Amino acid sequence: MERNLKNVLVISFGFLFLFTAYGGLQSLQSSLNSEEGLGVASLSILYAALILSSMFLPPILIKKLGCKWTIAISMCCYIAFSLGNFYASWYTLIPTSVILGLGGAPLWSAKCTYLTIAGTSYAEKAGKNAKDIINQYFGVFFLVFQSSGIWGNLISSLIFSQSSTKVEISEEDLACCGAYNCLADTTNTTDSAKPSHSLIYTLLGVYTASGVLAVLLIIIFLDQIKSDQAETEKEKLEIPSFWSTFLATFQHLKDKRQCLLIPLTMYSGFEQGFLSGDYTKAYVTCALGIQYVGYVMICFAAVNSLCSLLFGKISQFTGRKLLFALATVTNTACIIALLLWKPHPKQLAVFFVFPALWGLSDAVWQTQTNGLYGILFEKHKEAAFANYRLWESLGFVIAFGYSTKLQVYIKLYILLSVLVLSVVTYGAVECLEAKSSPGTPTATKKENGGPLTQETHM
Repeated sequence: MERNLKNVLVISFGFLFLFTAYGGLQSLQSSLNSEEGLGVASLSILYAALILSSMFLPPILIKKLGCKWTIAISMCCYIAFSLGNFYASWYTLIPTSVILGLGGAPLWSAKCTYLTIAGTSYAEKAGKNAKDIINQYFGVFFLVFQSSGIWGNLISSLIFSQSSTKVEISEEDLACCGAYNCLADTTNTTDSAKPSHSLIYTLLGVYTASGVLAVLLIIIFLDQIKSDQAETEKEKLEIPSFWSTFLATFQHLKDKRQCLLIPLTMYSGFEQGFLSGDYTKAYVTCALGIQYVGYVMICFAAVNSLCSLLFGKISQFTGRKLLFALATVTNTACIIALLLWKPHPKQLAVFFVFPALWGLSDAVWQTQTNGLYGILFEKHKEAAFANYRLWESLGFVIAFGYSTKLQVYIKLYILLSVLVLSVVTYGAVECLEAKSSPGTPTATKKENGGPLTQETHM
């Protein structure tokens, strides 16, 4: 047990160091690399590469390299993205975004496979239920991993607050912040408020070092899984060839319920994309300065983590419908308020209220949508979760893709439209379920959607 727990902790802290860097960089992309929308374009391409990668790469790499080396090599893809940010241009950021996207899916698949094998082998030796041990391992992993959003953003805010050139934002410029931002003028204001090169390089140096530390931790301390054990487990875990994975993913769309869940799944990508791509730039950086982006995103990450834990526990008492209703009302209220609110530095607390409420809603979308997939498609989990990843990533691609082309109020209307559509189609799924299985209780426990619960924050 001690050895297994050591391996679980090594993976957990490896991911913590890696995503401390990546999470911080993702939140800053729209503000740090705002010229011609380079930052958000790189994120859009990153998620497009992730979609391709999740279709083909994981089974091949895990088979060839084993879990340990797949994790280590995939982590190096993330470090490439940190290095690309040192000299941010279309020639450095776009290729490194593709590299990161390609490394993302194998990294998460290898981690899930490793923890599942470790849990299963320990359960066999100890004569315990494998599912319970695997759930415990994922619980430990997410407990450690979830805090990465806090550390990454804290580092960026502490470093950027060292800036000696505090730019006073004029009332005229403040009028350009918020939902009706003047697209042409915002670049001028964000450029003047941009931290010095030395501070940006310091931050990127810390992030790169954090990524290197993650790789060293895996290489030095993680035990390689015995190949025979991995082989038998992989037969249970994986669909043999990537073409069958590819086909199974799209064959799964024959299921009417899966098609109805597409808007809800894409909405998860849209709403996260809006917060990290648009809210940080048009509201926070514009009115307060880039040094506040980290603090605001810490608020989001902290509330998200606490609520994920809470909703995972209480969903068995409340049922998922009540939680989905709570998230819908909260998100709708936020979108309407963001359309009406004129951000001003004097209202500092308000800048934190939005990400806190957004974190509460996101916790429901994440935990309950994962749980819903696990429950509805129990017999076809691989194909169902491949669809989950595909449609959510597509939501990110679209949200980051149109980020620089449209004004913020238009994006908020799009977000609201997708939310309304999601609620309607989700309601249809619940009606279909009620018809097909009358008399079963609606309250459902959160299934082990564990491996995928935060995969999106990739």
